[in-house]
Amino acid sequence: MQKAGPLALVALFVFALAFAFVPTGPRGEAAQVGAQLQGVRLALYPARDEGAVWTFAAGEVRSDPLTNVTQLTQLSRGERLVRGRDAAGRYTGRQTLDATLSTPELTIDAQDDLLTPRARITLVRECADLTLTGTAGRPVRIEQGTGFSAPAAVIDSPNLNGRINDLQMSFQFDLLHTSEDSNYQLAIDPTETCRDGKRVPI
Repeated sequence: MQKAGPLALVALFVFALAFAFVPTGPRGEAAQVGAQLQGVRLALYPARDEGAVWTFAAGEVRSDPLTNVTQLTQLSRGERLVRGRDAAGRYTGRQTLDATLSTPELTIDAQDDLLTPRARITLVRECADLTLTGTAGRPVRIEQGTGFSAPAAVIDSPNLNGRINDLQMSFQFDLLHTSEDSNYQLAIDPTETCRDGKRVPI
């Protein structure tokens, strides 16, 4: 898992290293470890989604080096960017906005997957807005390199609209799974299309 931020990454490692060597308590219970930072910008480069980078601004970040889990709260905006490559496959430094993520809180697990009770995702190339809702036992899950899933979703886009239960969808806006009780429609004769991230009349 790779997480980075202008000063946050260094601070996280320093705190994690310091707390990792704190001895256990007198009764043998494990000592508390981890770091807590405030007013942080983070970048996540998931190993299972090469070429993508997630960026976040968070009011508070808690990191547990034992479980390799990071919790972010007071999020103002999350973005998924795709890094450009040249003909030889080298990164050019250019980045294209692929998706935005709005949620009040977020957990990044040891596999770099993102979990949250609820979220709003916008897929920029499709002009698709998705409102995702999780449950106590099954949160909204964004799986690196694959896509996202949620027990319930409401989708609003030029080509697909409605409510989908037990949603699994790729970052390319492909439906991977839905339950039979979903209620959604594919636009046969759409009146809008997506151009440069904006809906325009056809």
